[in-house]
Amino acid sequence: MHYRSREVVQVRSAYDCDVLVIGGGIVGLSTAYAVTRAVPGTRVTVLEKEQGPARHQTGRNSGVIHSGVYYRPGSLKARYAVRGAAEMVKFCAEYDIPHAVTGKLIVATEKAELPRLHALVQRGRENGIPVRELGPAQIIEAEPEVRGLAAIHVGTTGVCDYGAVARQLGEASGADIRYGADVVRIDRRPDLGAAVRTADGTIVRGRVLVNCAGLHCDETARLAGDDPEMRIVPFRGEYFTLARPELVRGLVYPVPDPAFPFLGVHLTRGIDGSVHVGPNAVPALAREGYGWGVVRPRELGATLSWPGSWRIARRHWRYGAGELRRSVSKAAFTEAVRRLLPAVTPDDLLPAAAGVRAQAVLRDGTLVDDFLIKEGPRTVHVLNAPSPAATASLPIGREVARRALAALAAS
Repeated sequence: MHYRSREVVQVRSAYDCDVLVIGGGIVGLSTAYAVTRAVPGTRVTVLEKEQGPARHQTGRNSGVIHSGVYYRPGSLKARYAVRGAAEMVKFCAEYDIPHAVTGKLIVATEKAELPRLHALVQRGRENGIPVRELGPAQIIEAEPEVRGLAAIHVGTTGVCDYGAVARQLGEASGADIRYGADVVRIDRRPDLGAAVRTADGTIVRGRVLVNCAGLHCDETARLAGDDPEMRIVPFRGEYFTLARPELVRGLVYPVPDPAFPFLGVHLTRGIDGSVHVGPNAVPALAREGYGWGVVRPRELGATLSWPGSWRIARRHWRYGAGELRRSVSKAAFTEAVRRLLPAVTPDDLLPAAAGVRAQAVLRDGTLVDDFLIKEGPRTVHVLNAPSPAATASLPIGREVARRALAALAAS
């Protein structure tokens, strides 16, 4: 590791906490919650650069409690999503957080999609998820305005308010949560722990560091002296709200392309009764680039200098061109929605807040398709936790906490 003695903070023997978590999204707060549940009395501090929790991926998704039907059997995503969905419903019920188990339809609208739909049936069963196959008449019975050749109904899918979940996790953890704490320097010493300096000059010292920085997790890993061997490439997901929410009863998804980690434009009736439409997936010009007008040259330069970014572009340019077309053309976006919901018109689609997916990409252009957690000396890095991380946040938090507590015990 390399230390810049004039720039970094010097670690001293006095500690402010046992476990120091960077990132106040749902994964960071779940980790804090899991640490204090596992070993009561453990001192946990969470540093979040925003003025409140869940301001990025957690608070800008569609609020779906995913079943786990899409994910490769045996993968972390499959295991944690299936387990996490049940635990999330229980957590919401325990703390009176708005939620509902609605089920969802995954609908094939073309013959070419039927083999992939049937493969999802098998995958769902391998993951222990109840899946029911539907014909065209049954689709209309469930969703009168939706059309398709065949569909599957996944009964364990639901919706909730993840922002409220994150706030409750933070409160129940008993952690010292510091908002407006933007980390700018880290001095991590294997024999001592980590000292972190925030933008206002505050220094926080912990025995073990946990990196749950989401869109900035790779940068945070490098600040700590570790090579994450990946780069976060941000993809913006653009949403609309349906002006006629009565057109959709519940959750309706297309059959996803297995070559991509994105689920395609779908229809989601949220816990508040509104219907979100989207998202697409286009490159963002900043880590927090929620619109085309948000450009941060340093961050964009880092994305463009990563060899994996160019390899993705060469490999998947046709897919990307379609996503860009839907981003700049409301008519094209409407056309994509009408595959599932023929009655929708451009006037039905009202602009809504966008989100940005923190997608880990390897140097060879591989899109990391599973959760990725790595360790360094006295450090745990969560390096890929996009959807379904909110659904899986309780199991993810326990796994990260287990590793952090093991490092703490060994120190």
